[in-house]
Amino acid sequence: MSNQHKNPTISFRISDAERKQIEARILVSGMKKQDYFVRSCIYNRICVVGKKETIYPLVQTVNALYLQLLEMQKAFTSTNATPDTLPSSETIHELQTKYTNMLTAIIDLLDGAKYLWEGDCHEQQS
Repeated sequence: MSNQHKNPTISFRISDAERKQIEARILVSGMKKQDYFVRSCIYNRICVVGKKETIYPLVQTVNALYLQLLEMQKAFTSTNATPDTLPSSETIHELQTKYTNMLTAIIDLLDGAKYLWEGDCHEQQS
């Protein structure tokens, strides 16, 4: 069994009141817990307040992705590029997935900030 590959687990701590609220929502949804959590994490609107602690990690991540993209560009535009020196399709696909996920998260974050400015997100404004 030790050689069996398992997907990563995500866990977090919540209060008893939060657990009861979440379980009630899961019950009403009619979904399995796992499906509910995944859909909640991916599709629910996120309301954030833009501050240095929130924005700086995003800037760092986007910069790292940008540097990877520059390296890939150099590999493709190099005068001595050969199939062996070019990034593999797997590497390109991984970078594409990282970009898609990060850009989606940034768009959601900015949409949440817009949502905040429209006055629809009161509990985060303190």
